[in-house]
Amino acid sequence: MKLSTAIIKGFRNFKEATINFNEKSLIIGANDVGKTNLLWALRMLLDKGLSEFDIEPKDSDFYAYEEVNEFSITLKFENVTEDCVVAKLKGIISDDNELYLSYKAKKDPVTAVKNYEIYAGHSLSHLEILEERFYRRVINIKYIGCQRDLYGYINREKKNLLQYAKEERTDDEKKADEQTIASIKEDLVNIDNNIPKLHFIKKATDSINNELDKLSFHHSNQKIVFDAGSSEVDKFIGNVSLASKNDDKNLVVGGDGKLNQIFLSLWATSNNISDIHPKEVTIFCIEEPEAHLHPHQQRKLAEYLSQTLTGQVLITTHSPQIVCEFSPNSIIRLYQKNFNTNAASNGCSQIISESFNEFGYRLSIIPSEAFFSNVVFLVEGVSEEIFYKALSRQINLELDRFNISILMVDGVGFETYIKILNALNIRWVLRTDNDIFKIPKKELFRLAGIQRAIKFYRMKSKTNEKVENILKENEKYLTNIENDTNIPPINLKAAQEIINTLSKCGVFIAKKDLENDLKNSEVYEDLSKFCELNNEDEVVELFQKRKATFMYNFIKKYPESLQKIEDSELAAPLYICKKIAEKTNETNRSATGDN
Repeated sequence: MKLSTAIIKGFRNFKEATINFNEKSLIIGANDVGKTNLLWALRMLLDKGLSEFDIEPKDSDFYAYEEVNEFSITLKFENVTEDCVVAKLKGIISDDNELYLSYKAKKDPVTAVKNYEIYAGHSLSHLEILEERFYRRVINIKYIGCQRDLYGYINREKKNLLQYAKEERTDDEKKADEQTIASIKEDLVNIDNNIPKLHFIKKATDSINNELDKLSFHHSNQKIVFDAGSSEVDKFIGNVSLASKNDDKNLVVGGDGKLNQIFLSLWATSNNISDIHPKEVTIFCIEEPEAHLHPHQQRKLAEYLSQTLTGQVLITTHSPQIVCEFSPNSIIRLYQKNFNTNAASNGCSQIISESFNEFGYRLSIIPSEAFFSNVVFLVEGVSEEIFYKALSRQINLELDRFNISILMVDGVGFETYIKILNALNIRWVLRTDNDIFKIPKKELFRLAGIQRAIKFYRMKSKTNEKVENILKENEKYLTNIENDTNIPPINLKAAQEIINTLSKCGVFIAKKDLENDLKNSEVYEDLSKFCELNNEDEVVELFQKRKATFMYNFIKKYPESLQKIEDSELAAPLYICKKIAEKTNETNRSATGDN
């Protein structure tokens, strides 16, 4: 069986959201967007570790941004065929093997008295009140929060692991262990007998006993000794500690990253013990498994948890490395709009998967980072990426502070990136060259860069009727042009009208390309010095020949030169990104919840 959908209404920062899950689901999103709140909603119905008091509705559980007096959390399960579940919930599961569980809370608007009820049924229209949460014996959640007591848990779980391993031994292994334990016990008795013979141990015990004799004659018949207690073999074995062995030398297991890995592997091992006929169905919820781990280990840990835990697994993360390794149609990106947390594409979706399929080999750590952004600025190539990152520093526009990512698409292949960003509901801005191409089999030309920009604008999730009218009125002048070097005024006027209109919508078109636009800017004097050339065409030719290397070396030598174009059209895309990010942050500023 599988938890397929959560429908949340009026709960914390979820005004109304439908979130779909897969067998393995990765939940991402900005801080305070509601990842922990989502898991808490699931736990209120399914976590055996939560008491009746824990799940009683509190004022903070009701939707934060409007006066509401009720909220509900409804979970849908599909493929409910396990014998343990069917037997326990007989008559509640539908003929299609579907099950619904629902938590509904109400608050009296006058007295503020709060109460809740739990429902179960085979459809949303057929839910019955349950007197108790008995279903948790067969359907439940096991949860690890982001705040982990590493040492305490490892010591506790170590004993459970040893006990389980003990019970799993064969008869031959038990006999062999008994012989080994007898040998260990004999050695331990010798240790206990020899320790008191050590001179410094004897002197220390004599000193204590002499002082006790001075205090009371009652102590004369008793002697205090230092006892290692080693001969209690069961206690001795039970107190074994975890250590790291290197070249036959024991090292203390140190570092929170290593402890975190041990913690999660112990947790996964102990929670993956199951019979052929399971007595319960467990959903595993793990918050931020990447804590204290370097990138390679983050990826490996995500793979390990997904493959080791045989049940349904939900993981929250802030790690691009983990996102990069996860199945795309299993990504749930939470975002906020108008003070309401939603899941892009309603959570796990084939829409996202289809977009990723076109991404192919280009899926890497850089676009994965962009999935956590408020806004992504798409540019054509590496030189544009270097330029805009440097420009942002020189004009004091901190990309990380505003959660802006600059992503190069390696040419003009914006379309696939746009589809993915749209599917994940991530705002985007782009800048493309103002290319002029010859029309095949004709001695005519078209303004291909502007046509391309129009296409991308129309891929935005929302288009503007006024903008669309301007485009329709002018785009006929973008093609069938007789001369690419002497474009008629009527065509130029239409092109400029479109360029000005699209720039207000976050779709920017260069006057020609980055190299020529810089040539015609306040930066050109420094470009000329850097190249040691006076001819503009030669400067551009050299720039275009070496692009990224040229840009990097130029900015390294003349970083402050970019301050001269702070108020130019070249910098405009960055300011639009900032405006979008500020608006997003302003909308979400009052978000509630831990994460």
